[in-house]
Amino acid sequence: MLHPWSPCLLSWDDVDPAGHPFDSAGVDDVVRSLPAARNVPINPHLHPLDPAIHAWRKEAGTWADAVTYGLAQHYGDWVVGWQWGIGESEFDGGPVAGWCHACHSIRDDPDETLDAVAEALREWRDWLENLAWRFEAYPLQLADIDDQRILWERTASALILQVGDRTEGASGWYAHCRQVLGWYLTRWGIPEPHAARLVKEAVGGRFRSWCSPDPATADEIAGRLTAPLRPQDAATPAADPLPDHLARWLQVRAAERWADVPDGGPGGPVTPARDGAAENFRDFDARIDPARAEGLLAALDLLRADAASGAHLDTGLLARWQQHVLGTPHPPAFRTLPAFAKGGRERYGIGPDTRARLDACLAESAPDAPGALPLTARAARAYLDVCFFHPFDDGNARCALLTLLFVLAREGVGLAGVGLLRKITVYADVAGEGSSLAGTIAFYISQARSEAAEAAG
Repeated sequence: MLHPWSPCLLSWDDVDPAGHPFDSAGVDDVVRSLPAARNVPINPHLHPLDPAIHAWRKEAGTWADAVTYGLAQHYGDWVVGWQWGIGESEFDGGPVAGWCHACHSIRDDPDETLDAVAEALREWRDWLENLAWRFEAYPLQLADIDDQRILWERTASALILQVGDRTEGASGWYAHCRQVLGWYLTRWGIPEPHAARLVKEAVGGRFRSWCSPDPATADEIAGRLTAPLRPQDAATPAADPLPDHLARWLQVRAAERWADVPDGGPGGPVTPARDGAAENFRDFDARIDPARAEGLLAALDLLRADAASGAHLDTGLLARWQQHVLGTPHPPAFRTLPAFAKGGRERYGIGPDTRARLDACLAESAPDAPGALPLTARAARAYLDVCFFHPFDDGNARCALLTLLFVLAREGVGLAGVGLLRKITVYADVAGEGSSLAGTIAFYISQARSEAAEAAG
């Protein structure tokens, strides 16, 4: 599981300036047009040991996430790198000098903060354009690799040194360096999985934090990267459509060891000292669009009433909540076409029995379902079922979170926080996603139980 807005996840197709128009002069106006710009927090400049620092970090981070969401809606996902600061920043080891952690980078004056956001976005874009220029320094062709190998090698060496310089060789810089080398190879026709393997084998653990690469090391790694390249490494147009990732998820689901996932400690109902879901909707979603937050809060009230009444979890129940989430006049219909996610890299098939299969899967989340699985396992599995069955045309991530909250609420368990549950990306064909998600849920249950006990004295 990864943060959905982590710049480390971006492919070259995601960020290639040639495919994403950008008007640098208009950035300030775009930033100021975002809903989050209407309520910019003021930096209180707290001491690191001040008890209020945690709340400030949460407020600042939530605001920055809302800014990222708005920028991505306007420009595309490539913008998520605007927070990728140098060194120990929000994502560690990035190329942006103008932004660090949101709690440090937010200014005393809202206008100055918005100026800093705009400048950080320009800096990120300038870096991408610089990389594109370097990739195009020589007209490379994989078919001519035997004659051009020295050019491939020189470019790779220059890229290593350039990334080291741009990131100042600070904490975690090498992750972006590996990413850039992968971008370089994919730009010239090498499939992403093969490019990733080549980069991993070439680097071989040679890079370290706080240690910039020297020219000799850069040359050595560039040589190891380009030496195995062959004309037959070129990507060929896919003859078949994307695999059905829903089918893959059902295979992973069946193989997952659900009984062994973290269970969150002692069982029983938990009434948290804070309403983590409602807080998150008010803090994050309201900064994007007040109506979005209102819809989620209405759906949250409805699902809790459904849980208290012992309602049966099925797609009809999801649609009732989703009507509020999407703000539609009627509950949305179950999709009738294949669905896509993650920039088109995952495809979820559709058949005459897809809805019935989802209903059967959701029924397994009940406490009396066969198998006697931990609550965390059933909540995580239901969340992933909604993600990969992808029942609606929009809002499926929010629907998945509401489903998870319903499964917990049905057994009297509330959470004091949900932030991490909204900052993950899950993959249909990756084993262990269920266990990882269950571990996160277990953490939040333990947190809620601990805070409730402390509040009770």
